[in-house]
Amino acid sequence: MKNLLTFAVVLGAIIVGLSGCKVDMPKETDSSFETMTVKQSDIEIPIKFSAKMRGQSDVNIMPQVSGQLMKIMVTEGQQVAKGQTLFIIDSRNAQHELQSAQANLQAAQANLQAAQAQANSAKLEYESNKNLYDKKIVSNYTLENSHNTYRQAQASVEQAKASVSQAQAAVSRARVNLGFCTITSPVAGVVGAIPVTAGDQVSPMTQLTVVSGNQKMEALFSVSESILEEGVSMNETKSDKSEYLTELPDVTFVMKNGTEYPHKGRVTSLTGMVDAVTGSLSCIATFPNPDGLLYSGIQGTVVLPINMKKVMIIPQGSVVRLQDKSQVYKVQADSTVTAINIKTSDPGNGKDLIVLEGLKVGDRIVTVGANNLQEGQRVLFPAEAAKK
Repeated sequence: MKNLLTFAVVLGAIIVGLSGCKVDMPKETDSSFETMTVKQSDIEIPIKFSAKMRGQSDVNIMPQVSGQLMKIMVTEGQQVAKGQTLFIIDSRNAQHELQSAQANLQAAQANLQAAQAQANSAKLEYESNKNLYDKKIVSNYTLENSHNTYRQAQASVEQAKASVSQAQAAVSRARVNLGFCTITSPVAGVVGAIPVTAGDQVSPMTQLTVVSGNQKMEALFSVSESILEEGVSMNETKSDKSEYLTELPDVTFVMKNGTEYPHKGRVTSLTGMVDAVTGSLSCIATFPNPDGLLYSGIQGTVVLPINMKKVMIIPQGSVVRLQDKSQVYKVQADSTVTAINIKTSDPGNGKDLIVLEGLKVGDRIVTVGANNLQEGQRVLFPAEAAKK
């Protein structure tokens, strides 16, 4: 009982002491939201296109003659030089054909020599008889016979010359066919898949491999007409389009694993017709390939930077997403906010948006904390506004 009385006295003393002292409690103050004034500026947009690589001079390797494939001199993926031997086809038949053609040529040349000798003899006899005829020693009949013999000999010479020409052409064809038995690379590049094996019978319809000329590589991609419609009109001349291509910035190729290819490329080709199905134009960007890092068939992304001038740019954090709508809070003259529907385009830099509709230059919007605002809420206060 004594303890309770003591506690009551102490508690009363504390209350009296507090009532005699003035304690300053912290005051709640309102602070302004972060805002910005919309203005125009320039921005570079990295536009991305799916692309597939090919060698600038991909060549299908097919034999020119039929026969048995004797040797495969390269392997898949091997780097080869121009003129390097790739395949060897059985050349025995071709060698026999060449030998036969050479023999026929020798026979034709021998016949020509004999015909020329006969023609020379006939010419001498004709000239002799003509001289005797002029002296009235031989008759006209003898002269005419010797003249006919000479003309026939000359015809035999011409026929023998034609036979020699035909034989020479046959030798040339045989040599070419023999050369076709050794298949070489027409370009420097990389050997593709080899679907045949040694011992197979091949013909001019057989594809042996593809050699990709990889000193320069081409990335094939499609560009939406809307992207280039301001730069290239379908009615422009070829020279105008070429001038436009030279003014395009360098492009980048990004591998499927996200690695950026170290060498920049250039857009070198742009078709003049829009695909009726896709509504796009076919483009080619050419990349140097000094280290052989690019191969035909690999896929990736071509990044084309497009410079847009005098556009309205706002931070992504200032936009509130409501289902299919995008809104920003516009600051009114009385420091309250109103939700404004806008249309935007993503430039792909991860931080900004380009305003297409809904705002104009000079508008003030909330940039931080927009998700916590309500219509008509005040966002600027005199003390904070003065500091701005």
